[in-house]
Amino acid sequence: MAYKGKYKVKNTSKYNGDHTKCIFRSLWERQVFKWCDENPDILKWSSEEVIVPYRCKTDNRLHRYFPDLRLTMSNGNEYLIEIKPKKETKEPKRPTRKSQKYLREVMTYIKNQSKWEAANDYCLDKGWTFQVWTEDTIKGLGIKLLT
Repeated sequence: MAYKGKYKVKNTSKYNGDHTKCIFRSLWERQVFKWCDENPDILKWSSEEVIVPYRCKTDNRLHRYFPDLRLTMSNGNEYLIEIKPKKETKEPKRPTRKSQKYLREVMTYIKNQSKWEAANDYCLDKGWTFQVWTEDTIKGLGIKLLT
């Protein structure tokens, strides 16, 4: 099974955007998309259809962030969701020696924090909720993770 590809939306009336351009970038995303497509508590959903402007603390420049999901629930709640491995949500551990890998991890962590702060503010302005879902969140929702 491919780790990246097009997700074929089954309930196209639930998809809020161009359902022919629904791309998954991990097996976790693919499984969450399937869950959204089939979940009766989700009225509308989309992937990477919302654009959140943010200023990255690594270069102090404006960028555009496309969160993985937007969900509209049957109870009226709206969510923006980012799907990330748990290890990428935590500050990297400092090694005993400086390494290029550690510097890349720190830069990615800072960039993600910049995106997520902007997404949280964006959601607060709209009355939505921003969440980062890890493998723990996905399992907790009863979504089967493929390996």
